[in-house]
Amino acid sequence: MLETVDLANAFSDSIEKVKKLEMVAGPIDDLIVSSAGIDFSGIHMNLLETRKLEIEKPVISKTVEIHNQPFVIGVAGGAASGKTSVCDMIIEKLGDQRVVLVNQESFYHNLSGNQLTRVNEYNFDHPDAFDIDKLLRCMERLKQGHAVDIPIYDFQTNRNIFPPRKVNPSDVIILEGILIFHDPRVRDCMNMKIFVDTGLRCCCLRFRFWH
Repeated sequence: MLETVDLANAFSDSIEKVKKLEMVAGPIDDLIVSSAGIDFSGIHMNLLETRKLEIEKPVISKTVEIHNQPFVIGVAGGAASGKTSVCDMIIEKLGDQRVVLVNQESFYHNLSGNQLTRVNEYNFDHPDAFDIDKLLRCMERLKQGHAVDIPIYDFQTNRNIFPPRKVNPSDVIILEGILIFHDPRVRDCMNMKIFVDTGLRCCCLRFRFWH
């Protein structure tokens, strides 16, 4: 119930902000064009109700083939803030579009033997805990239209497990994680950024309930 109320309030606040930008009446492809290079704070899922995302086909010559770049959406927020719910809603609204979800937590570094002996002291919420270079390589391959192997991180052993998850190129890529906006190189990959702003008390209650 808490999550439903939070998201509803977020939707309402976001729409008011977007109305000021005169973007509510525009179709989703207009939103994509206008959102390039702009950071959106809040949730703008209502805008997706106007029309399903349409990826325009590039104008190409008979001799030159230009790959159509996917639209990349970044979704960040604190632990238990509702990021996964927002990602699920985006995927649902986009319907039959090809969408792939890439989680930042898939790119945690494998812990060394010494780190494993002190795993309770390891800070998994620090930017250095993630292999951002590997994430960027995977993103570059996906944007070029190639399939990639996304690591699967096991929190029991604190190492990657095999086989990795095979991800095919898609029209839309959703990058989700608590620190997905930290590195400017990752931010530069995104066409749209959504921050799920949920109160600390609510996040703590959810986290305690889930764990």
